[in-house]
Amino acid sequence: MHPARTQAPAVPARGAWGVVKAYIGLTKPRIIELLLVTTIPAMFLAAGGFPPVGLVVITFVGGTLSAASANVFNSIMDADIDEQMRRTRRRPMVREQVSKPAAYLYGVVLGVVSTLMLGLGANWLAAALSVVAILYYVFIYTLWLKRRTAQNIVWGGVAGCFPPLIGWTAVTGAVAWPPIILFLIVFFWTPPHTWALALRYRDDYAQVDVPMLPVVREAPYVARHIVAYSVATVVTSLALWPVAGTGWLYPLVAGVAGGWLVWESVALLRRAHAGLRDAALAPMKLFHWSNSYLSLVFIAAAIDPLLF
Repeated sequence: MHPARTQAPAVPARGAWGVVKAYIGLTKPRIIELLLVTTIPAMFLAAGGFPPVGLVVITFVGGTLSAASANVFNSIMDADIDEQMRRTRRRPMVREQVSKPAAYLYGVVLGVVSTLMLGLGANWLAAALSVVAILYYVFIYTLWLKRRTAQNIVWGGVAGCFPPLIGWTAVTGAVAWPPIILFLIVFFWTPPHTWALALRYRDDYAQVDVPMLPVVREAPYVARHIVAYSVATVVTSLALWPVAGTGWLYPLVAGVAGGWLVWESVALLRRAHAGLRDAALAPMKLFHWSNSYLSLVFIAAAIDPLLF
């Protein structure tokens, strides 16, 4: 039986800067940073070197606004569960710092501006992929999968895989195998990254009836799946080497960083089998390393064509 849920008090935004911070907070900028780490390197790989600076700026800004739009809608629709979770209870919609109509309008404007920017500044294929990513995140993940299935983050995470495709198509105007490999790297990386966080905040997700895998299954089961997806991530990352014809830097970085990702995943599995309680698993070490892993692999993919 879940504890009684209490409504968090409204905390109005104070002053012009307070309002600006509230609107920025709706976009979840820390999540956007990670998405852009996978967009810009894909552009370097597609160009085989330095892409046009203007195109990079357009794609960077357009991609930022696109991700911001999706996150604003997610903030609105998840306000009820954000209110009950320690990690999210200070978000702007929970504290009523932005009204719901204003937030909806904000999300629409961001989406329209991002689409026009990518379509006119890059090409309409990149813009279309951006729109698909927004719609997928809002309707497939947030409204359908998140509260209904333990596989929510596996298939809902597809929305976060679009940035490499958008970056590549912004340069080339077409989809090819290398960006599909980059897409799959993010696809396999997302579950262990998110499940590690969910292990840490398992009680929060259970309280709001979100069936994340660590909520519905025991820690050893979750850890085994984290190991499996981590291995799949590393194998997929190494497939980019022959597919994109990279030099030695990329496979070296992908191999070393991937080996460490698997090592941390196996360490988590060992602790789970040792019978420790979920709270003692220290999954945040894996969570933080997974962020670094993704950044290292994609940065290596960007630098490699500059050297070879």
